[in-house]
Amino acid sequence: MTALTAPTGPAAAGSRAGRPHLVRWLLRLHRPALYVWAGLVLVLAAGLLWLWGPLADASASAWRQYSACGMSPRCSYDQDAIVRYKDVYNYTTLALNALPLLVGAWAGGSLFGRELESGTARLAWAQGVTPARWLATRLAVPAALVAVGTGLLVLLHNRAWSAARGRVDTAKGWTDTWTLHANGPTTVAVALAALAAGALAALLWRRTLPALVTGLCAAAALRGVAGLVLPHMWPAVTRVTTLEQGYAGGGLPLGHGLVTATGAHVADPGCASPDPGACASAYAKLHATGFYTQSQPFSHFWPLHLATSALVLVLAGLLAWAAFSVLRRGTRLAAPLRKGAGA
Repeated sequence: MTALTAPTGPAAAGSRAGRPHLVRWLLRLHRPALYVWAGLVLVLAAGLLWLWGPLADASASAWRQYSACGMSPRCSYDQDAIVRYKDVYNYTTLALNALPLLVGAWAGGSLFGRELESGTARLAWAQGVTPARWLATRLAVPAALVAVGTGLLVLLHNRAWSAARGRVDTAKGWTDTWTLHANGPTTVAVALAALAAGALAALLWRRTLPALVTGLCAAAALRGVAGLVLPHMWPAVTRVTTLEQGYAGGGLPLGHGLVTATGAHVADPGCASPDPGACASAYAKLHATGFYTQSQPFSHFWPLHLATSALVLVLAGLLAWAAFSVLRRGTRLAAPLRKGAGA
């Protein structure tokens, strides 16, 4: 691992008068990425606004036409409107879920990796910018842009989904994996954590391609962690039903099983016999009196998202702290090398 070099002494002191404006320099250096990000946000925002208004109304009208047909063999309804809504919804939802992966790859490959590999970072340090200030600026400015852009898209997606809820028969339920995260702030939190992960990857590799791949994989891992922990970030609701009623449906399922005569919850043996008497006999041996279902209702949507987002933001803070620690250690190791070279 090669040491990161930062100027000290007279060279750094003499360049403080001509110290560059870091934010302006950063935006100029990464202007293409800024344009791509702005264009991507605008295109997705336009698609979500279209989905929220005209597409949802047209699809809802088509479904009303279809429902009014009954069993008529000559049913006339706007099938294109239904298909168009479904396609645009799927594309925009998947794109929004993919944004954190793009942020992680860009942070590792271009924002940090390329600058460290090409020596642009050392050029900034040679002009009186401390490594810590350099890193802080390259984290803070993109973080603000990522948070604003992703937050706007999440808000629009939530509104577009709500506009079709109960009106479009093929609309995704709130528990759908891609819809669940596109509708809430966890996507924003994962994108910010991916930015910090990309920075750490670049500081560890100091090479563009490995840092890009590592940032992408880290973003995917963070998204996976958020998906796994979200259902468990708020106390679940337990519903008990009789054996005749069967399991209760609805919500984000977490677990289910049998309730015994003593009130204990035991695993369901999974009776698959077509004979109702055989299933009743199996349940009788376990002294089962009903079923229980643990799930998260829709009323827990925001508590689940806010708690998960807080956890992911803590991870983002830890990744940023690790990036500063790696940078500090690298520049500290470089000091003896410079002294030895000067001697």
